[in-house]
Amino acid sequence: MLNRLAQLFPLWALLFSLLAYWQPQWLVAGKDAIVPLLMLIMFGMGLSLSWADFQRVLKCPGVIGLGVALQYSLMPLIAWGIGIALQLPEELLVGLILVGACPGGTASNVIAYLARANVALSVAITFASTLLAIIATPLLTWLYLGERIPVPVNGMLLSLVQIVIVPVVAGCALNTFFNRQLTPIRDCFPLVSVAAIVAVIGIIVALNQGRIGEAGLAVFVAVALHNGLGLLGGYGVARLLRLDRQTSRTLAIEVGMQNSGLGVALAIKHFTPLAALPGALFSVWHNLSGSLLATVWQRDASASHPDSNNETHHP
Repeated sequence: MLNRLAQLFPLWALLFSLLAYWQPQWLVAGKDAIVPLLMLIMFGMGLSLSWADFQRVLKCPGVIGLGVALQYSLMPLIAWGIGIALQLPEELLVGLILVGACPGGTASNVIAYLARANVALSVAITFASTLLAIIATPLLTWLYLGERIPVPVNGMLLSLVQIVIVPVVAGCALNTFFNRQLTPIRDCFPLVSVAAIVAVIGIIVALNQGRIGEAGLAVFVAVALHNGLGLLGGYGVARLLRLDRQTSRTLAIEVGMQNSGLGVALAIKHFTPLAALPGALFSVWHNLSGSLLATVWQRDASASHPDSNNETHHP
């Protein structure tokens, strides 16, 4: 029963998003709950991992490097190509490229967990891309837009440690030492995580309700294409390199899902409020598309054995 409810994740996410758009005042007050909810999800993620998972990932730095390289090469290039093809106004093109030049966000780790991808690899790539953001994001912004912008990497790393690293390490430590005793709790956490991420999506929709209402069809199409081609590109390149399906899915999620909140913040600070629109829409869309993808891949993982020895432990 719990598993069935969790598998209906995309339906809950869509219904809650519609509710949030219809009555945003019911959820905007939940803004301060986003970080604690994400930390709860990350703790549950940690409970599904052991030290051995991270040891295996760190023995393969090339895969981490590939994920970071794909993210910083494909996403800004795809954003620029879509913006030119759709003839987006300059401010919207700026916003889309800014999202593409950002590192991975915590949402990718959540989706990797729910999709039964390689969570340890997902966390490692997010951390590495955030570390490199101090160089990569300003450089890519200058390359595509001719603007030099400072990136608040210290604050981003602090948030990453607080929201991802600490709860994941805490959950992983508990699972490593008390694996058998924690089985009942571990079995419940996928549904807890689904409920938490659905709440987060609803709050994000509520906070961006005005921007969503102002958006034209072209920017919606641009954001959906940007996310979709990023997911497809990450997965496609990984499979061309003959990486196993679990690793390929992880790379797809890491490449296609960005720290769009950073893109919004940079757009508002250095450009215009209109330039923040693609990032705001991306924040909503990549959670919805990611939730659908997670459900499809989770069912596939349940129906077949992972085809790699680099397997992440899951509840």
